[in-house]
Amino acid sequence: MTGLPGDLTNPTAAQTVKAVSSGATSAEAVATHALQTVDRLDPYINAFTDVTADRALGEARAVDAALARGEDLPLAGVAYAVKNLFDMEGVTTRAGSKINRENPPARADATLIARLRSAGAVLIGGLNMGEYAYDFTGENVHDGNCLNPHDTTRMSGGSSSGSGAAAAAGMVSVTLGSDTNGSIRVPSSFCGLFGLKPTFGRLSRAGTFPFVGDLDHLGPLARTAEDLALVFDVMQGPDSRDPAQADRPFLATVPELAKGMDGLKVAVAGGYFRQKGMPAAFQAVDRIAEALGGADEIDIPEAARARASAYVITTAQSSALHLARIRARAGDFDPDTRDRFLSGAMVPAAWVQQAQRFRSWFRTMMRDLFENVDILLAPATPFHALPTGTRTIVLDGEEMPARPNIGLFTQPVSFAGLPVVTVPVWLPGADLPIGVQVIARAWREDLALRVAHHLQLAGAAAAPIAKLR
Repeated sequence: MTGLPGDLTNPTAAQTVKAVSSGATSAEAVATHALQTVDRLDPYINAFTDVTADRALGEARAVDAALARGEDLPLAGVAYAVKNLFDMEGVTTRAGSKINRENPPARADATLIARLRSAGAVLIGGLNMGEYAYDFTGENVHDGNCLNPHDTTRMSGGSSSGSGAAAAAGMVSVTLGSDTNGSIRVPSSFCGLFGLKPTFGRLSRAGTFPFVGDLDHLGPLARTAEDLALVFDVMQGPDSRDPAQADRPFLATVPELAKGMDGLKVAVAGGYFRQKGMPAAFQAVDRIAEALGGADEIDIPEAARARASAYVITTAQSSALHLARIRARAGDFDPDTRDRFLSGAMVPAAWVQQAQRFRSWFRTMMRDLFENVDILLAPATPFHALPTGTRTIVLDGEEMPARPNIGLFTQPVSFAGLPVVTVPVWLPGADLPIGVQVIARAWREDLALRVAHHLQLAGAAAAPIAKLR
């Protein structure tokens, strides 16, 4: 039906590049198969909001023509999709909202999309997300809930919900998401994927709709750590359009994957990161630590204060961004999102200033901590994916709001801006995956990717394709 070899019905990025570059199949066949898979599976999970079929086939034919001319394309034929806060030329950038869809189509691609296209990747479309990225669940009142492909009664996690669901269902090889307080790591945990949140300032955010300028990160989700590295390496590079992007040299991560655990010291984050989670969250961390040969436990001072400060910065900056829209069109927001923005408008400026001062201290403290360790392990989420619509959860005997506490363990880490690869763990007898954060020192994404790749080869972390109809 598609011209794909039998072992490429749900290809990884690495498999696609090998097959397309060698002539075993064509980029057009891969794109056609991806579009057919989206058409067949997406009605069950609602991951896509925009399917760019004509563009995908045009890009795929251009890849095939370039290869015929002898050009080398590091992502030849790789099918991918992006959270719909990325600008896609000719498509309106929704950012999960009702209001934004009235805007004119984007005139140009976001920087990261342009870089993937230049490398030979093929854009399949835009993906569902939480409204204006203020969400951990995958529930969206405007586009409908994005459901977990491993169990469609459960959340996919957010706010990069479609990014998690589409990759886990095998509709595309790679997706792009954003992560402010956990929005790559949460869907990676709930949907059973490898997800990379790079160091703050590593990748350009130009051409994406912002949430919190001081905390926003962009990164990929995939079914292998190797695919994360392939895409990450292509997306690096300076971009003057993002004032927060750091001037850092290129970091080649793909050649480093084979080094595994050679010379690396691992520790488990204790204290705050061993509390208020369900047993599965801590069992997953212990399983990963055991697979790495064991690890000492170290405390992360003031992690709870880091999470609280992240909330202060998040709510204050995001409310400032959206206040004019709320004044003009309050009824066109999800009421829960609107109320979070309204509460942020009332945060005293002195609180924000103090949160920023504390952030500087916390980042320095974490930098010093990594003088004695290479990798930290921590839960990604306090529990498996929750049933859709869950409002409260009991943690350590205390009934708590479910939505904000999904990010209990991710927020302190993004507050520090550290690179993280979430690895998916399937505990014995479990029907759902749960993620573990593999955290490295700033600017050392290569170390986190090395460990994640090692864990996948060892069978301790795995991202099987969800068995949808």
